[in-house]
Amino acid sequence: MASAVLVFLLCLTAGALTTVLGEDPYLFYTWNITYGTISPLGVPQQVILINGQFPGPTINSTTNNNVIVNVFNNIDEPFLLTWSGIQHRKNSWQDGVLGTMCPIAPGTNYTYHFQVKDQIGTYMYYPSTGLHRAAGAFGGLNVHSRSVIPIPYTLPLENDDFYVLINDWYTKSHSELRKLLDSGRTLARPQGVLINGQSGKTDGKGEPLFTLKPGRTYKFRICNPGLRTSLNFRIQGHNMKLVEMEGSHVVQNVYKSLDVHVGQCYSVLVKADQEPKDYYLVASSRFLKGEPLMATALIRYEGGKGPASPELPEGPVGWAWSLNQFRTFRWNLTASAARPNPQGSYHYGEINITQTYKFVSSANKVDGKLRYAINGVSHVNPTTPPKFAEYYEVPEKVFKYDVMSITPPAEKITQVTLDTNIRNVTFHDFIEIIFENPENTIQSWKVDGYSFFAVAIEPGTWTPEKRKNYNLQDAVSRHTIQVFPKSWAAILLTFDNAGMWNIRSEMTERTYLGQQLYISVYSPRRSLKEEYNLPDNAPLCGIVADMKKPEPYNL
Repeated sequence: MASAVLVFLLCLTAGALTTVLGEDPYLFYTWNITYGTISPLGVPQQVILINGQFPGPTINSTTNNNVIVNVFNNIDEPFLLTWSGIQHRKNSWQDGVLGTMCPIAPGTNYTYHFQVKDQIGTYMYYPSTGLHRAAGAFGGLNVHSRSVIPIPYTLPLENDDFYVLINDWYTKSHSELRKLLDSGRTLARPQGVLINGQSGKTDGKGEPLFTLKPGRTYKFRICNPGLRTSLNFRIQGHNMKLVEMEGSHVVQNVYKSLDVHVGQCYSVLVKADQEPKDYYLVASSRFLKGEPLMATALIRYEGGKGPASPELPEGPVGWAWSLNQFRTFRWNLTASAARPNPQGSYHYGEINITQTYKFVSSANKVDGKLRYAINGVSHVNPTTPPKFAEYYEVPEKVFKYDVMSITPPAEKITQVTLDTNIRNVTFHDFIEIIFENPENTIQSWKVDGYSFFAVAIEPGTWTPEKRKNYNLQDAVSRHTIQVFPKSWAAILLTFDNAGMWNIRSEMTERTYLGQQLYISVYSPRRSLKEEYNLPDNAPLCGIVADMKKPEPYNL
């Protein structure tokens, strides 16, 4: 009897070890990138489809899953996808931007492999090359919490989880829009707004986008993958309880509407507690001159009778409203994140700032063509990705570090210089970044590879004395931040993720015309503990295409 018990215990132990030592689950996707013709605004136009879909398919993953996406490029231009908000720990090789990857050539494929390590939340993907974002190829990317980690609200049923992609839209093709920018012109005002690829009508007819059962609570994941337009989202007759944004559980305030700036994502809970009938989802433009652009989509109560009311809920006016809404966003310090430790255990407000970077946006013409810049430098992508040049230890043949000052002059920046804008930073430094917007239009900024603490947005210009207004206790950890006209925003983050990471304007026009830079978070140890090797399947380009690969990193 004793020996049988011993064998049983040994089996239990072996099973436990297998569970601990086994790899995290893998998710496999095969995506075909093709052109197609659809009419989102009633005008037939060329778009980019993924597996024939517009928008593209949604990736549903769980914390720590390995995501494998085999992308076949069947369009006539080089192509890349970037996974917005996914931190790619030690793995900027999978970031999907031209500073860290060679694009996927027409008629070839590339397999992305990344892990959603220690993350939860609502994210999205979109193209990063050649104005392709204007043609589609964007979609949702969910990272669900593991079942062993509690979340601070009752989780809706699996089929009660909806993705809502809201974005501005142009009726010109991406190649026509690119020609406009290459000629020195701007994109100007979009022609419309879409909800999940449709503009919608307000005649009460048509099929519902989603069907709700009375009394149930639903999660709506709302993302703005658009080109340049902030949008306000609201649901006719319903409140929205905000529960998560960009990977962080938040204090659960209730909102009638939410401003969703370019590149941002929110998760809200909506209870189907109204009269059973149809209602409208509404997305309308913000901060555009002229009448707001609008899209609608129907939601329908199961068994409901009656069309949606034609009286749509009005959107807010003015950017001060949006600023005040930002100030209501707070991190939920009592909730676990992707790990079973309290989010508030990281007291970011008590860490000494190592260095302050001040990024001032500007625009001017170079050789008669419009360029956007940061601190007077407008980024130019070289034919060799700078990350490849670093890995092959030939950066001096491709770019120079630190061509841009991080302390711009107090006077207005008027001159714009074209250069490859790479900033060399110290591993593990705790950094303060100030985004200053002297222009009359709203901006949105994105930091790849990291989440940061969005500690302040205020009107005017930044000075060190403004630090007394920072939220140093429960600012939300996120990866995008908007900057209102004639205003500034401050973020804090630790450069603890080795690699080369893109900081960019989320307005695609501005990114394409140079308003971006890369930070090289370099670890001199060249160790797998801090950064992965160049993937074996990575396409090579530029000067490294014919070079011998360096010795791989070891533990």
